[in-house]
Amino acid sequence: MEAMNRLLPVPDTSHANSARREVESVARSCGFSEPDIGRAALVALELATNVARHGGGGHLLVREVAAGDCKGLEITSIDSGPGMADVAHSLTDGVSTYGSAGAGLGAIRRQADEFDIHSQTGPAPGRGTAIFVRLWPGRRAPSETLALVGSVSVPKPDELVCGDGVAVVRAGSVVSLLVVDGLGHGVAAQQAAIAACDLFQKSLVGSTVTAAQKIHAGLRATRGAAIGIANVDLAAASITFCGIGNIAGLTAAGGQVRRFVSMNGIAGHTAGQIREFVYPCDGPGLVVVLHSDGIGTNWSLDRYPGLAARHPALIAAVLYRDGTRGRDDATVLVLRRAP
Repeated sequence: MEAMNRLLPVPDTSHANSARREVESVARSCGFSEPDIGRAALVALELATNVARHGGGGHLLVREVAAGDCKGLEITSIDSGPGMADVAHSLTDGVSTYGSAGAGLGAIRRQADEFDIHSQTGPAPGRGTAIFVRLWPGRRAPSETLALVGSVSVPKPDELVCGDGVAVVRAGSVVSLLVVDGLGHGVAAQQAAIAACDLFQKSLVGSTVTAAQKIHAGLRATRGAAIGIANVDLAAASITFCGIGNIAGLTAAGGQVRRFVSMNGIAGHTAGQIREFVYPCDGPGLVVVLHSDGIGTNWSLDRYPGLAARHPALIAAVLYRDGTRGRDDATVLVLRRAP
C-alpha cells in the first residue's frame, strides 16, 4: 500500500520553517543521511517560501516513496496563485519577481533527483503552480522504462489516518492499479483499505474480476470499501477495468478519452454483478487516472494545457488541488507511459 501524503499548509512565509521541520522528520524516517536530510530541508524551505510569496499561500504534499528496498522522499507544492507565464525563464538563476536573488527554483531543481513543474495563468479553475520533487539516498534515482506512476492520498480534514488506499503491482508489460475507498473515514475505513491492498498485492491474477472477487470475499469482516482495479497492458495497448462502488477513472490516449464503468455495491458486503470492461489505449500520450469520491468528477485534462505530459505525481497533485471536496478522504492515482 502506498503511503498517504502529509498535507502541510503554508498560508504565509511564517509557516515555511514549520514545513521544513516536518520534511526533515520524514527524511529521517526514510533513513536519509545528514547530507540528504540537508537537501530535503533546503528543497522544503524553498518550495514553502515560493508558495507563500508567489502563490498567495498553498500547501506542500509530503510522503515516503519506495523503489524495492530503497525509501525516497516526495515533496510537491501546490498553489492557486497567478502562475508563471514563462516557466523556462522562471527556472533561470537570477530571475525573480519578488526582489530576491532569484535562486529558489534553480536551487530546487539542482537538489532534486526527480523534478517537474506545471504552471498555468489565466482565470480559475486551473490557474496556479505545482512543483514536484523526489529525493533518493545518495542521489541514486531509480529508472522506469515502461510507465511512470504517481499518486496523492490525503485524509479527511482533522483525521490522522486516511481511509483510502493505493496499490501498484508491475509484472512484465502489465501494470495493475488499485484505488480503494474504505466506507466512511477514520481507523475503521483505513483497516478496510489496508486489507484490500494486501489482498490485491498477494493474490492478483490476470483477471480483474477474479481479483475483485477475492477482495470482496476478504473484506467481509471489515467495514467494506469501494474498489477500482485497472490492468494496463502496455504491450497490447489495452486496459481491463473492474470496479465495485464509486471509484471513478478514465484513460486518455491519441486524443481519445474513455471513462471507466464501475458496478454498484460495496466490496465485502453487497456486490451485485462483478464485471470487467476492456478499453483500448493505443496512440500517443497514454494517461490513466483513478480517483476516490473525495475528488469531484467535474474535471477534464483539457482544462490544463500540457499537464498530461508531466510526471503522474504532478498530474495527481493538480487534480487533487482543484478537485478535492474537502470533506472526505481524497485520492488520485495516475499512470503515464514513460517517454
